Amino acid sequence: MGSPVHFRQFAVIDWSGAKGRRHKGIAVALCEQGCAAPVLVPAPDGVWSRTAVLDWLLAQRDAPLLVGFDFSFSAPFVERGAHLPGDAATSDARALWASVDAESDDADLGAASFIERRRGTHFYLGAADGTKADFLYWRRCEIASDGGRKPSTVYDAIGAAQVAKASFAGMRLLHRLDRAIPVWPFDPPSATGATIVEIYTSIAARAAGVPAGRSKIRDPGALDAALAAFGSAAHAPLRQYDDHSTDAIVGAAWLRRHACTEEFWHPPAMTAHIAATEGWTFGVT
Repeated sequence: MGSPVHFRQFAVIDWSGAKGRRHKGIAVALCEQGCAAPVLVPAPDGVWSRTAVLDWLLAQRDAPLLVGFDFSFSAPFVERGAHLPGDAATSDARALWASVDAESDDADLGAASFIERRRGTHFYLGAADGTKADFLYWRRCEIASDGGRKPSTVYDAIGAAQVAKASFAGMRLLHRLDRAIPVWPFDPPSATGATIVEIYTSIAARAAGVPAGRSKIRDPGALDAALAAFGSAAHAPLRQYDDHSTDAIVGAAWLRRHACTEEFWHPPAMTAHIAATEGWTFGVT
């Protein structure tokens, strides 16, 4: 099966797992086929909530739209033989999403309570939980390309680089979609409508020539230089150049450039078992 070719719109959502009902850390960037720069999609009430993002996605379900989220769509399974050993068994990622949603009562699809109830067992939140190295496990896609790993794992829930809270909150959103939009690679990509993929915005930054360790773009010149690397025109000025906005804009331009890249849809190391249990980051080969 080849890569999908029907996409005409491309969006990247910079996500947040923060507590509360509105999140300045969420940004949605959208571009059309062609070379016009991605633009930020305004939040319905000025600041995005996770629920508003869910509503926006559902409204786009029939559009030829490829959407990238920057959070981990599942937890390691292959390395441990289970997502959360000792918890109720979850045989695939969708079962994990359902479990996280059922056991989280946080506002706005948050999942901090799910993590906090499992601190010291599955999640590291500080020295009181033991030795941090004992919590560090990675998905196959996180070690596939060159033996390197993402800065953090979904079990590490402390510090600025942690992805745990955003990822488990994201799993609640994926569950609430209720298959209305295919989520690759758990589902085949849509042949006509929207499809959701996991991305890693640092991959886009590296591809744009931003040096490792300096992946954040905080000025208009650097943003235009990154966009130009993907054949994009210059952006319209932003009110502020925060990491969330620029990550989403550069990510959307990268996604547009690579939406038909065959090896991104069919990474050699992704088996059917890995795809069902752990998923894969689009762009990792």
